[in-house]
Amino acid sequence: MADKGEMDRAYDCVKEEEISALNFSKKRIEDFQGSILKRLKFSWYDRERGVRVRNLALPIESVGCYVPGGYSPYPSSLLMTVVPAKVAGVPRVAVCSPPMGDGKLNPILLVAADICGVNEIYKMGGAHAIAALAYGTESVKPVKKIVGPGNRYVTTAKMLVSRDVAIDMPAGPSEVLVLADDSADPYFIALDLIAQAEHSPESVCGLVTTSKELADKVVSGLKKMVPNIGRADVVIKALTQNGFVVICNNNDEAVDFINDFAPEHLEIIMERFDRVIRRIRSSGMIFLGPYSPVPSGDYCIGTNHVLPTGGSAKVYSNLSVMDFTKRVSMVKCSKEGLRRMMNPISTLARSEGLTNHALAVEERFKTSSSRSRPK
Repeated sequence: MADKGEMDRAYDCVKEEEISALNFSKKRIEDFQGSILKRLKFSWYDRERGVRVRNLALPIESVGCYVPGGYSPYPSSLLMTVVPAKVAGVPRVAVCSPPMGDGKLNPILLVAADICGVNEIYKMGGAHAIAALAYGTESVKPVKKIVGPGNRYVTTAKMLVSRDVAIDMPAGPSEVLVLADDSADPYFIALDLIAQAEHSPESVCGLVTTSKELADKVVSGLKKMVPNIGRADVVIKALTQNGFVVICNNNDEAVDFINDFAPEHLEIIMERFDRVIRRIRSSGMIFLGPYSPVPSGDYCIGTNHVLPTGGSAKVYSNLSVMDFTKRVSMVKCSKEGLRRMMNPISTLARSEGLTNHALAVEERFKTSSSRSRPK
């Protein structure tokens, strides 16, 4: 486990502009997640019946945040997992991330952990890190819930331990689909496909369009650009193994494909995106227009880049403060309010054969002498 001394020394290795960027992103995430939390806490009052209900959002006792490593350090993933937990009020937040070749964690990761107020940070990664968070070891105390993205092994491990500890969602290798028409700039599309491909060779990148001309321009642009970019080996593997172009006959066909694929990220770059947006039902996050690329959401918009993958966006949502809370309803009913609801309560209870449910309400309104008290 990294100690406070290591975190303090890490600041000497991180640029001021990087620290500033971390703080900027943290503030954006805090503000957005805080606005969600406020909406989870509310009161509902039925004045006529004297019934008051409060919806509480109570923090989970402890969470483990997995921050991937491997090809690069991901301080942004630390922010995306830890900040919502802290906004929710989780008292114990543990982070684990694979160390570098020298056995140490990247300094910028340690600085991000310190800025976010992480309670524990462990130098471990892969499926065994998930197991340690779930079941504990001599040096790692288990947590109540595990969140965060990872490769296929990490994702599989999360699914396996989900029988014993809560998890957020399947958040595996990165995915992006770009839905575009003739109005889109093929250069921008190529840049965005490359940006997602550089995550890992397992990244999935696709263009969906009704324009063969646009598709040809994007493919041609990729062939020219890729040999001269950074991380070209990773990008080439990803695009070769998992890159594709789908040319559809019309927008209806394109929307059907997207909803069936349920991508982690969906960019819609169309002149009239309003014609399709209402029909998109399955996507982890949607980016509209040429100036809303996926990297904006990865870092500084304030939304979360921990998103469902592998088709799970059909039923899962992006990580948020809601994943770190337990929603509890607190009810207070007046005597007159309960009296007014007694008949429908009794009717429903007896229809289910639960006579004692009905009596628990009815007996409250009988006189002392007429109550059917057990002897």
